[in-house]
Amino acid sequence: MLFAALEAELKTMLVTSSPLRRFDDGQLIQQRGTQADGFWLIEQGSASVGQYLVNGEFRAVAVLGLGDSFGELAVFAGTPRVVDAVARGEARLRFIARHRFLAALEDYPASSRALLGALSTQLQNTLDQLAGLRRGSNPARLAGLLLNLAGAGDASRITQQELAELLGVTRVTANAALRMLENAGAVERGYGTIQIRNKDTLVRIAQN
Repeated sequence: MLFAALEAELKTMLVTSSPLRRFDDGQLIQQRGTQADGFWLIEQGSASVGQYLVNGEFRAVAVLGLGDSFGELAVFAGTPRVVDAVARGEARLRFIARHRFLAALEDYPASSRALLGALSTQLQNTLDQLAGLRRGSNPARLAGLLLNLAGAGDASRITQQELAELLGVTRVTANAALRMLENAGAVERGYGTIQIRNKDTLVRIAQN
């Protein structure tokens, strides 16, 4: 995430000078089409980022958690937001105002350079993920997604419906892919959680 690329002193200054906002489960954090007057840093809980469809259904494209940030790109571009964001469970997020962020960057040139590098990396990762949607089996794509979401050995609190949305497949298809990963000993399903049991196996499947 872009916020993570900033110098420690700048991050501390922005966090301590920005308001903390609380959201209940399912509450809208930001709405597509609104002006990007700041961005968000998750301090507790998690959030789904995506878009509401015309029929009211929410289609997730990412699930973010502790320490993740979102909304920076619209802040830099000075354009309206292109995604909605919804709280997953109770969540606390720090709102970092656009004017404060851009003004602070002027005093931290090293952070500005680091942001350019982080933007380039994010673009490369996005292009790689888009290319991955066109190749590989559903279990391979799901393995790669879980590695990104959960990290090494961490439990990811995510529903099968969310996994299906992130993969762009039906829930039945996502469940079948998840069952294959579980049978291979790569993951273990719990109530609302997916625990990575063998990262090497998951990596191997993701590379197929």
